[in-house]
Formats: sequence, structure tokens, C-alpha cells
Amino acid sequence: MEVKSRAPGKIILSGEHAVVHGSTAVASSIDLYTHVSLRISTPSDDQDSLKLQLKDVALEFSWPISRIREAFPESAAVQSSTPTSCSVECARAIAALVEEQDIPEGKVGLASGISAFLWLYSSIQGYKPATVVVSSELPLGSGLGSSAAFCVALAAALLAFTDSVLVDVNHQGWLSYGEKDLDLVNKWAFEGEKIIHGKPSGIDNTVSTYGNIISFKSGNLVHMKSSVPLKMLITNTKVGRNTKALVAGVSERMLRHSDAMAFVFSAVDSISKELAAILQSPTPDELSVTEKEEKIEELMEMNQGLLQSMGVSHSTIETVLRTTLKYKLASKLTGAGGGGCVLTLLPTLLSGTVVDKVIAELESSGFQCFTAGIGGKGVEISFVEPS
Repeated sequence: MEVKSRAPGKIILSGEHAVVHGSTAVASSIDLYTHVSLRISTPSDDQDSLKLQLKDVALEFSWPISRIREAFPESAAVQSSTPTSCSVECARAIAALVEEQDIPEGKVGLASGISAFLWLYSSIQGYKPATVVVSSELPLGSGLGSSAAFCVALAAALLAFTDSVLVDVNHQGWLSYGEKDLDLVNKWAFEGEKIIHGKPSGIDNTVSTYGNIISFKSGNLVHMKSSVPLKMLITNTKVGRNTKALVAGVSERMLRHSDAMAFVFSAVDSISKELAAILQSPTPDELSVTEKEEKIEELMEMNQGLLQSMGVSHSTIETVLRTTLKYKLASKLTGAGGGGCVLTLLPTLLSGTVVDKVIAELESSGFQCFTAGIGGKGVEISFVEPS
């Protein structure tokens, strides 16, 4: 039997950077997914290797099971119900396994994701030969949580073939895990994220696992459901950014202008709290949806102005802002800034013709555009009978 899983990406609706300095931030899932399929080999397959196929970059990696066993001798007693961190010794063993693969020079950034894959697979499934296929609707390294969606989808698929979770293998279509099992998926995904990012916040994998919307402040997370069916245009500027350097730059500005920046962070906190309240308040009719969208547009514009004052905008982001403003649409950067992606709210009453014009103009500037609904479901799995 084969199991398929899909996990959503994420956007920061408000509060990026300021959250590091104690403000509230609001993040949401988006209906753009990373897909994983897992097929554990049977004796009749005559396969004694672990294969990883990355569809989007047309690459395949393979390791004999004997090499996996040699690298992870402790995986003989698999404890899929107990998420564990990758030790220094295991990290070295994984690095050796990755180095054995012929990763093209331009794709060396994939190494950390392959490392996370090897750790999660060996920890949850041990030495079973299998084929894992990965594809994604999320652009890599653009601030939409692609690595977290990969780790969440992978953990969900791997756990589906263990006794650690309760699933109905006869269920038709997509299936959500129960709350307790989602917690386990989230913890394993976080271990994968640690291998990729070192010290992740855990926000991305949490949003991808549970879906919907979360607000977070000083380590406290609150899960929310939106009553407003918001739709966003997401523009990928294709400009990579150094998140660590951007965060450090904001902190340095805080040291130079502590009083002014304290007001900036306080204003962001107020915006995030108001946004969370609007998203959760009841929406009885179309008029109230329009009113909410107008308020959200204003909050997005204010948040973007504050992000500019933190010094994290970029010429490409400003190009997107000018383009969307021509069509009276509100936009803001999402994530670290300095490039990456920009959000533009698409109001319910906006015509499809206008959206097409905006996208055409942005794409003519060399950007990549997606439309996505926000606040949808988290990770899901589906069982497929072999053909």
C-alpha cells in the first residue's frame, strides 16, 4: 500500500521582525502544498534500497539499506512514538550518506533537506526499503514555509505506517489525524526543521501541521479559526534573502533608536491584535465581509509602513507595492523581507479581470505569482491501493 500526504505552506499576516522584540504576530496556512508519497517495498519488489525522488528538480537519490543500517545502528529499536533529536554522531553519519550522492553544484542547498529526510526516515521506519516521492507547489527559500511543509508531510506519511498513530487505512480521500497524533507529527517535523535550520522557531511546522491561523507572542501560541474567507495574491520576487542578517539589522536599529523602535514594535503589536480580532469575529453577511476586508487592507498598509521603518524592505518589494497600489490593492511583505514574497489582499468583490491584469504586470517584471486561500486545513493523508 502507498500513503500520500500533503502539508500547507504558511504566510505571516502581521508581526514579522517585531515578534523577536516581544510583539504579537499572526501566521496562517495557505492552500499551496508540499506532497509526499511513500511506498514501502514488499519482498516481491526485490528492492533493497531507500529511494528519494524530488520531482520538481528531477533528481533521485538512493541508498542501499545496508548503508542505512551501518549509519544508524541504533535504529534497530525504532521509537516512532518518541521524537528524538539528531545527535552529533548521527549528524556525521548523515553527512557521509549525503556526500555519497551526486548532488549537482547548483542544488547543494538541497543537502540539509536530504539530511532531514534521512533522519526522519531512519528514526520512524528504520531499515525498510522504500520509495519516497516529493513535489511541491511552494517555491523554495521564499519565506512560505517550504522546508516545514516538507518535514510535516514526510513525518505524516512515515507515521501512517506505524502503530504510533490511529488511522483508518480504508478511508477514501484525504484524512486528517486526530489532535494527539497531530502533536506527534508536529514534534517529528520540528526535529527535521532543526536539521535544516539549526534553531527554528517552530512556528512554520506548527502552522503546516494544524492549519488555520495562529497568533504568537513570546513563545505563547493561540490557535484560531478565521470567519473571513480571505484570498491573497502572493508575489515571489525571486530575490533570496539572509534572514539572520535582516533580523540582526533590525536589532541594531533598535539599539541606535531605542525609543522610536519601541513605538514601532508597540504599533505592530496593536495591529496584530486587531487583525486577530477581525479574523475571528462573526461574519453574517457580504457587507460585513467587505468592511472586514477594508479594515484588513488598512492594517496591512500600516504594517508595511512599519516594516519599511525597520529597514527590511527591498527595491523589488517596492516595485510590487507600486504595481498593486495602481489597482487600489493593499500589499505587504511577508517573512524576513529583503526580497522573498509579498502579500496582496484580493477583495471578494474584485473582478477576475483586474486580478489577471495585476498578475500580468507583475510577471512582466520577472516575478512569480500565486493566488491562495488562507486559514485552511493542516496536514492530511490518503491511502492508495497499489495498481
